[in-house]
Amino acid sequence: MILIGITGIIGSGKTTVSRLLKGKGFNIVDLDRLAKEALDIEEVKEEIKKAFGEGIFIDGRISPERLKDIVFVDRERLKQLEDIVHPRVIQGIYRQAEALKSKGERSLIVDGPLIFEKGLNKNLDRIIVVSADQGLIRERLKIRGMDEEDIDRRTSCQIPLKEKEKQADYVLYNNGTEKDLEAQIDILIKRIRKWEEEDAS
Repeated sequence: MILIGITGIIGSGKTTVSRLLKGKGFNIVDLDRLAKEALDIEEVKEEIKKAFGEGIFIDGRISPERLKDIVFVDRERLKQLEDIVHPRVIQGIYRQAEALKSKGERSLIVDGPLIFEKGLNKNLDRIIVVSADQGLIRERLKIRGMDEEDIDRRTSCQIPLKEKEKQADYVLYNNGTEKDLEAQIDILIKRIRKWEEEDAS
Protein backbone atom coordinates (compact mmCIF):
# COMPACT_ATOMS: atom_id res chain seq x y z
CA MET A 1 0.00 0.00 0.00
CA ILE A 2 1.40 3.37 -1.02
CA LEU A 3 0.28 6.66 0.53
CA ILE A 4 0.28 9.53 -1.98
CA GLY A 5 -0.20 13.09 -0.79
CA ILE A 6 -1.80 15.65 -3.08
CA THR A 7 -1.41 19.29 -2.19
CA GLY A 8 -0.96 22.83 -3.53
CA ILE A 9 -2.20 26.21 -2.40
CA ILE A 10 -5.68 27.69 -2.41
CA GLY A 11 -6.78 28.22 -6.01
CA SER A 12 -4.20 25.93 -7.60
CA GLY A 13 -6.77 23.22 -8.34
CA LYS A 14 -5.93 20.50 -5.82
CA THR A 15 -9.59 19.74 -5.05
CA THR A 16 -10.44 19.42 -8.75
CA VAL A 17 -7.55 17.02 -9.31
CA SER A 18 -8.67 14.90 -6.35
CA ARG A 19 -12.24 14.86 -7.70
CA LEU A 20 -11.04 13.73 -11.13
CA LEU A 21 -8.85 11.00 -9.62
CA LYS A 22 -11.80 9.81 -7.53
CA GLY A 23 -13.84 9.65 -10.72
CA LYS A 24 -11.16 7.38 -12.15
CA GLY A 25 -11.59 4.97 -9.27
CA PHE A 26 -8.85 6.09 -6.89
CA ASN A 27 -9.37 6.07 -3.14
CA ILE A 28 -9.22 9.58 -1.63
CA VAL A 29 -9.03 10.60 2.01
CA ASP A 30 -9.67 14.27 2.82
CA LEU A 31 -7.51 15.55 5.69
CA ASP A 32 -9.92 18.39 6.44
CA ARG A 33 -12.72 15.84 6.86
CA LEU A 34 -10.57 13.67 9.13
CA ALA A 35 -9.76 16.70 11.29
CA LYS A 36 -13.47 17.56 11.60
CA GLU A 37 -14.34 13.96 12.46
CA ALA A 38 -11.65 13.99 15.16
CA LEU A 39 -13.57 16.75 16.95
CA ASP A 40 -16.35 14.24 17.68
CA ILE A 41 -14.05 11.74 19.42
CA GLU A 42 -14.84 11.82 23.17
CA GLU A 43 -11.18 11.76 24.18
CA VAL A 44 -10.45 14.69 21.86
CA LYS A 45 -13.43 16.63 23.18
CA GLU A 46 -12.14 16.22 26.73
CA GLU A 47 -8.64 17.38 25.79
CA ILE A 48 -9.99 20.39 23.92
CA LYS A 49 -12.31 21.26 26.81
CA LYS A 50 -9.32 21.31 29.18
CA ALA A 51 -7.28 23.43 26.77
CA PHE A 52 -9.93 25.87 25.51
CA GLY A 53 -12.79 25.78 28.02
CA GLU A 54 -16.46 24.91 27.72
CA GLY A 55 -17.25 28.13 25.85
CA ILE A 56 -16.39 26.54 22.52
CA PHE A 57 -19.14 23.91 22.93
CA ILE A 58 -22.70 24.20 21.63
CA ASP A 59 -25.15 21.49 22.73
CA GLY A 60 -22.30 19.20 23.73
CA ARG A 61 -20.42 19.51 20.44
CA ILE A 62 -17.35 21.57 19.60
CA SER A 63 -18.18 24.64 17.52
CA PRO A 64 -15.55 24.86 14.73
CA GLU A 65 -16.42 28.55 14.33
CA ARG A 66 -15.74 29.37 17.98
CA LEU A 67 -12.55 27.34 17.85
CA LYS A 68 -11.37 29.18 14.73
CA ASP A 69 -12.00 32.54 16.42
CA ILE A 70 -9.45 31.54 19.05
CA VAL A 71 -6.75 29.71 17.10
CA PHE A 72 -6.61 31.84 13.97
CA VAL A 73 -5.43 34.87 15.94
CA ASP A 74 -2.95 33.04 18.19
CA ARG A 75 -0.28 30.73 16.75
CA GLU A 76 0.44 29.16 20.14
CA ARG A 77 -3.21 28.22 20.58
CA LEU A 78 -3.29 26.88 17.01
CA LYS A 79 -0.30 24.63 17.77
CA GLN A 80 -2.05 23.50 20.94
CA LEU A 81 -5.07 22.43 18.89
CA GLU A 82 -2.93 20.74 16.25
CA ASP A 83 -1.07 18.73 18.89
CA ILE A 84 -4.44 17.31 19.97
CA VAL A 85 -6.02 16.74 16.53
CA HIS A 86 -3.13 15.77 14.24
CA PRO A 87 -2.24 12.43 15.88
CA ARG A 88 -5.87 11.37 15.29
CA VAL A 89 -5.66 12.51 11.67
CA ILE A 90 -2.57 10.35 11.14
CA GLN A 91 -4.36 7.43 12.82
CA GLY A 92 -7.31 7.99 10.47
CA ILE A 93 -5.04 7.83 7.41
CA TYR A 94 -3.42 4.58 8.51
CA ARG A 95 -6.76 3.08 9.51
CA GLN A 96 -8.19 3.71 6.04
CA ALA A 97 -4.99 2.51 4.38
CA GLU A 98 -5.09 -0.79 6.29
CA ALA A 99 -8.77 -1.31 5.44
CA LEU A 100 -8.08 -0.72 1.75
CA LYS A 101 -4.96 -2.89 1.78
CA SER A 102 -6.99 -5.80 3.17
CA LYS A 103 -9.25 -5.46 0.13
CA GLY A 104 -6.30 -5.61 -2.25
CA GLU A 105 -6.08 -1.90 -3.02
CA ARG A 106 -2.61 -0.62 -3.82
CA SER A 107 -2.78 3.11 -3.08
CA LEU A 108 -4.53 5.80 -1.08
CA ILE A 109 -4.56 9.47 -2.13
CA VAL A 110 -4.27 11.83 0.85
CA ASP A 111 -5.79 15.22 -0.04
CA GLY A 112 -4.65 18.14 2.11
CA PRO A 113 -3.78 21.82 1.58
CA LEU A 114 -1.18 21.96 4.37
CA ILE A 115 0.68 18.67 3.98
CA PHE A 116 4.10 20.36 3.98
CA GLU A 117 3.16 23.07 6.46
CA LYS A 118 2.10 20.53 9.08
CA GLY A 119 4.90 18.04 8.38
CA LEU A 120 2.48 15.37 7.18
CA ASN A 121 4.71 14.69 4.17
CA LYS A 122 6.91 12.64 6.54
CA ASN A 123 4.08 10.12 6.85
CA LEU A 124 3.57 9.76 3.09
CA ASP A 125 5.42 7.83 0.37
CA ARG A 126 4.96 10.22 -2.55
CA ILE A 127 3.81 13.83 -2.94
CA ILE A 128 1.97 15.38 -5.89
CA VAL A 129 1.87 19.19 -6.01
CA VAL A 130 -0.84 20.87 -8.08
CA SER A 131 0.59 24.18 -9.29
CA ALA A 132 -0.52 27.11 -11.44
CA ASP A 133 0.62 30.63 -12.35
CA GLN A 134 0.14 33.09 -9.50
CA GLY A 135 -1.82 35.55 -11.64
CA LEU A 136 -4.24 32.81 -12.70
CA ILE A 137 -4.66 31.64 -9.10
CA ARG A 138 -5.56 35.17 -8.00
CA GLU A 139 -8.11 35.45 -10.80
CA ARG A 140 -9.72 32.16 -9.75
CA LEU A 141 -9.95 33.32 -6.15
CA LYS A 142 -11.50 36.65 -7.19
CA ILE A 143 -14.14 34.74 -9.15
CA ARG A 144 -14.90 32.88 -5.90
CA GLY A 145 -15.60 36.25 -4.30
CA MET A 146 -12.34 36.83 -2.42
CA ASP A 147 -10.83 40.32 -2.33
CA GLU A 148 -7.10 41.13 -2.56
CA GLU A 149 -6.68 41.41 1.21
CA ASP A 150 -8.34 38.07 1.83
CA ILE A 151 -6.27 36.41 -0.89
CA ASP A 152 -3.04 37.78 0.63
CA ARG A 153 -4.08 36.64 4.10
CA ARG A 154 -4.99 33.12 2.97
CA THR A 155 -1.85 32.60 0.88
CA SER A 156 0.58 34.14 3.40
CA CYS A 157 0.19 31.19 5.79
CA GLN A 158 1.03 28.66 3.08
CA ILE A 159 4.47 27.67 1.80
CA PRO A 160 4.98 29.20 -1.69
CA LEU A 161 4.21 26.87 -4.58
CA LYS A 162 7.78 27.02 -5.92
CA GLU A 163 9.06 25.67 -2.61
CA LYS A 164 6.47 22.91 -2.63
CA GLU A 165 7.39 22.00 -6.21
CA LYS A 166 11.01 21.43 -5.18
CA GLN A 167 9.90 18.86 -2.60
CA ALA A 168 7.38 17.11 -4.83
CA ASP A 169 7.70 13.73 -6.52
CA TYR A 170 5.39 14.97 -9.28
CA VAL A 171 4.16 18.46 -10.26
CA LEU A 172 0.91 18.86 -12.17
CA TYR A 173 0.53 22.31 -13.79
CA ASN A 174 -3.09 23.45 -13.89
CA ASN A 175 -2.96 26.51 -16.14
CA GLY A 176 -5.59 25.52 -18.69
CA THR A 177 -9.17 24.33 -18.88
CA GLU A 178 -10.60 21.34 -17.03
CA LYS A 179 -10.35 19.42 -20.31
CA ASP A 180 -6.61 20.20 -20.39
CA LEU A 181 -6.41 19.05 -16.80
CA GLU A 182 -8.13 15.75 -17.62
CA ALA A 183 -5.41 15.01 -20.20
CA GLN A 184 -2.78 15.62 -17.55
CA ILE A 185 -4.67 13.36 -15.13
CA ASP A 186 -4.26 10.48 -17.58
CA ILE A 187 -0.48 11.04 -17.56
CA LEU A 188 -0.48 11.29 -13.76
CA ILE A 189 -2.36 8.01 -13.45
CA LYS A 190 0.41 6.24 -15.39
CA ARG A 191 2.92 7.63 -12.89
CA ILE A 192 0.82 6.48 -9.94
CA ARG A 193 0.54 2.99 -11.43
CA LYS A 194 4.34 2.94 -11.76
CA TRP A 195 4.70 3.92 -8.08
CA GLU A 196 2.29 1.13 -7.14
CA GLU A 197 4.36 -1.39 -9.08
CA GLU A 198 7.59 -0.17 -7.46
CA ASP A 199 5.98 -0.51 -4.03
CA ALA A 200 4.79 -4.03 -4.77
CA SER A 201 8.17 -5.25 -6.07
